[in-house]
Amino acid sequence: MIYAEHKTVITKILMILLIMILSVAFDSLAFSELLTLPEGLRLVTENNRLLKITRYEEKISEADTLIAKARMLPEINASGGYTSLAQQPGAIFGIQQVPVSEKNFLFFSLSVQQTLYDFKGNASRFEASKKLLNAKKFDTARIRNLVAIDFVLVYLDLLESENLLKVAEKEVERLESHLRDARSLYEEGVITKNDLLQAEVKISDAKQRLLTARNLRAVTASRLNSILVRPLTLDIQVEDIRDVSPMLVEADRERAWEAAEKQRPEIQIAEETLKALDLDKAAKKSGYYPKVFLRGGYDYTENRYQVHEGNWSVTLGMGINLFRGGETSAELSKIESERLRLIEGKNKLLDDIRLEVERYLLDAQTARERVEVTKDAVAQAEENLRINHMKYAEGVGTATEVLDAVSLLTVAETNFYRSLYDLKKAEAAVLYATGKDILEVYN
Repeated sequence: MIYAEHKTVITKILMILLIMILSVAFDSLAFSELLTLPEGLRLVTENNRLLKITRYEEKISEADTLIAKARMLPEINASGGYTSLAQQPGAIFGIQQVPVSEKNFLFFSLSVQQTLYDFKGNASRFEASKKLLNAKKFDTARIRNLVAIDFVLVYLDLLESENLLKVAEKEVERLESHLRDARSLYEEGVITKNDLLQAEVKISDAKQRLLTARNLRAVTASRLNSILVRPLTLDIQVEDIRDVSPMLVEADRERAWEAAEKQRPEIQIAEETLKALDLDKAAKKSGYYPKVFLRGGYDYTENRYQVHEGNWSVTLGMGINLFRGGETSAELSKIESERLRLIEGKNKLLDDIRLEVERYLLDAQTARERVEVTKDAVAQAEENLRINHMKYAEGVGTATEVLDAVSLLTVAETNFYRSLYDLKKAEAAVLYATGKDILEVYN
């Protein structure tokens, strides 16, 4: 009986341990799932801290528009209270003292005031705030596109490092295969020990390059995890997109420049800011002119000695500031200087964007030519290795020729993958430079 109870307890403990092991294994598999480029772009635009900060700034700018709009709406004020006096107010009529007010009384007041015309001062401020909100929205789009292109470039870097790692692994495998063949021939007395030593040195050198390639892949994976706001050491697997070519803008420079000028958020931010400055200037100018307003209200004071305790009032008025020490003219001068500064900044921005587009177009063209040059070199290097390997196995070739063929194939594969992913990165950079939405392109 006791044995049966112990057996039941041990069984339960083993089941609990099994569940824990399966849970850990499941979590590990979940974190190691394949990350596609569209899914990664979705995650990075949702979790990026810089983008979250920009979205909060957009909400602040939106609140500023509501504040500016409030100035155009009626202003309603209400007040009330209870007053208790030490002495009852009165007046002297001859030898008599006549009370004119209660000693203790209630009072309240309600007033509504609306600016009828202020030479578009408040309206200009409201329109200016909307332009600044548009500029902030364009800035959010700019940050989102910047975050997206950073992710795409690091994603491509990781793919490149993985393929270079495979090249390094294949090099070690080929050299180890050659070493096995060399040992067989050495045991048969066909070659000297020098061929064995030469192969072993080459394997040692290849293994060092393999370690460097693994380290590069790990560092690049950490960079990608950092962008995704994940733990740096988290395992990550990515989908190869070597056969995916995003729709490029036309390679004609003039058209690419035109597309960039129309689509880049930086240009749109400058244009909206200039419009906001012009509207702000109109709002400041309204300070030179009068403001017409209409005010209505009701005032009540508890007083039985007064004929009418409550009274309605309507006022049509006008106010103007006659002198403010030159503040308005100074503000207008400041706005004009700011406007000229923004115009120069916009022109410089256009020059920088044109240079950026030109650079990435040239990078894409060069990388495309490199791919064309290197894609056939891999097949030729493979055939060269096969021929030299056969000659060596038949005893008519040398170990040096085989090792050179292995090195040549490694160089050809390395050059191909580097040129291929340089092309992918250059294509993505051209799309970014011309103002394309990276999320839409790669979805």
